[in-house]
Amino acid sequence: MTARRFPALDAFRLAAAVLVVTIHTGPLGSIAPAADFWLTRVLARVAVPFFLMVSGYFLAAHGWKDLRRFWLHAALVYLTAVALYLPLNLYAGDSAAHWLRGLLWEGTAYHLWYFPALLWGVLLARALARLGMPAALGIAGALYLAGLGGDSYFGLITRLPAAARWYATLFTVTDYTRNGLFYAPLFLLLGAALAGQPAPRSCRGSALGLSAGLAALTAEAFRLRGLAVQRHDSMYLFLPVCMVFLFRLLLSCNAGRSRAARDLSLLIYLLHPGCIVAVRGLAKLTGTRALLVDNSLGHFGAVPALTLAAALVLCQLRPLSLPADARAWRELDADALRGNLHALQQAAGPDCRVMAVVKADAYGHGARPVARLLQREGVRDFAVACLQEGIALRKGGIRGTILVLGWTDPRLAPLLARWRLTQAVASLEHGQALAASGCRVRVHLALDTGMHRIGVGARDYEALARLYALPGLKITGVFSHLCVSDDLSPTGTAFTRQQAEAFRKALAWLQAQGFAAGQAHLLASYGILNTPEDSFDLVRAGIALYGVYSDDAPARRALPLRPVLSLKARVALVRPLAPGESAGYGLAFTAARPTKLAVLAIGYADGLPRCLPRQGGRVLLHGVSCPMVGRMCMDQLLVDVTDTPDVTAGDTATLIGRDGDGCIPVEEVARRCGTISNEILSRLGSRLALRCVTHHS
Repeated sequence: MTARRFPALDAFRLAAAVLVVTIHTGPLGSIAPAADFWLTRVLARVAVPFFLMVSGYFLAAHGWKDLRRFWLHAALVYLTAVALYLPLNLYAGDSAAHWLRGLLWEGTAYHLWYFPALLWGVLLARALARLGMPAALGIAGALYLAGLGGDSYFGLITRLPAAARWYATLFTVTDYTRNGLFYAPLFLLLGAALAGQPAPRSCRGSALGLSAGLAALTAEAFRLRGLAVQRHDSMYLFLPVCMVFLFRLLLSCNAGRSRAARDLSLLIYLLHPGCIVAVRGLAKLTGTRALLVDNSLGHFGAVPALTLAAALVLCQLRPLSLPADARAWRELDADALRGNLHALQQAAGPDCRVMAVVKADAYGHGARPVARLLQREGVRDFAVACLQEGIALRKGGIRGTILVLGWTDPRLAPLLARWRLTQAVASLEHGQALAASGCRVRVHLALDTGMHRIGVGARDYEALARLYALPGLKITGVFSHLCVSDDLSPTGTAFTRQQAEAFRKALAWLQAQGFAAGQAHLLASYGILNTPEDSFDLVRAGIALYGVYSDDAPARRALPLRPVLSLKARVALVRPLAPGESAGYGLAFTAARPTKLAVLAIGYADGLPRCLPRQGGRVLLHGVSCPMVGRMCMDQLLVDVTDTPDVTAGDTATLIGRDGDGCIPVEEVARRCGTISNEILSRLGSRLALRCVTHHS
């Protein structure tokens, strides 16, 4: 069962924030105490672990590169909340020593314990993660079990004298074990572990697991309650089990982000205790205590309403940010990218992995968002064109192999080593210079099998032996490139067979000499489509990964590939032209009839070919094809919308992609301009915003 996809993780933040409010208000307390216990002490206990897992998930997804920024941001939020609730601390008469201990360990207000737990816990989780995830989860799980003894299982575990003495000593330092040592690391690491797995494509298994886990958690909580052994009720044996299934269920639905949901949930969490105080004060002043305090449902209704109102007011005070579709933008279909990956992986075969080629900003699709999505789908091998692209991916949190396919100056070898990049060896001399740099460089040997671009000659066995003898090179792969794999003519097919045979012979020679070839890869996109029998350990999926063909050349096999990118722009204004009036640079367009021109906020500085209007370029508006006219400007272009009704400023025009029943494939744009799709896509400018969406076929 495939779930509808939406920003599920961010949306659940709101639900989790409301669950925290229920803990502190007891909505059913005066009506059904047992039901209130289940709501506030069982179901609502998923809220804080969820917040921790989300933090661990996104930190690990970015390779923990954002840990310092995350920690400082969380500390700033915590200190702001501390200042907000300082008057309540003074009113309560807290001693300086008690307040300081709360600041460092337990929070200066009862809900602020989360922040020191997060701040300490994330540092411990990161340190444990360096040991490898199995060991990290084992240690964090042991700490959690120790914390259980001071929480829900306190009355049972302290029947052992040694345990009773140990916890008595512990509680002179901290009042609770739901803190950054015993509680937070496990959930942070569970989130991090799920970041390293492909997103579930079905929600059925996770939903069943969550249902079973909640049933077990409910039975556990009520049994412990009946035994009267709980010192606190934040930690249960089955809580981590529930959280794994809940998080996987949300991941199966998750697509995109919602900053509004994130901001609102944080404000609800921070503000609701103050609103509880405000509601109680209002009840006292107005004589409505029976309604707003003693009545648990009335109390619960008033507190979230006041909290939400205050949070919405504060959200409106947030500085405005530029929307992703303000002027002109690229729209990425995440489902299409996932589908293309799985189709190519299936075509490559079970013993071969897809190496995602994300050079040239992922062919204009945005290298970082594309690589992050593919990494979540299980891709562990990426290819770029140059050193700068590889470093940008590492900074973006991309793990695994990143192969630099192009030439890199050997003087920059220290950067290759520092950022753990794998460099293609372009020639014997290039390999020797890399080896002499003083750094041990991880490389893939490029073999020239007939394209004569870069690479060591596939039959130059002496050069290959000399490269393997260099101690400064760590050779982890061998590859070549087919130059006419898109040509299915007898001549093209024969040359491709010749290249593949030369590559095989080179690999056989290396094996005979005892040289480890590492990962062997020959096929790029058209090779996967036309000669899948020549796949080795990896296939380099480039243009096909994005659901596009370079040109109109037929492919031997048809895969269910869908275009990932759409290009869209806003209509800036619509203006009338009388017959005989001209418009644009050089007055290149003259109206032959009463005409309406739409001015689109996009031009050749955004990467569009300037010649496109002269070559019959068109756009879609309300699903209707409208011709480009005149000369394209740097930042604008003109479109004749005379025959398209109701076009107004602010409407969306589609230049590449689908609108209603109409479609403009990038192959059409390339054909009109006498080039290939690769060039059109890779030219799309960086000032075009990126917007990730989900489209269902």
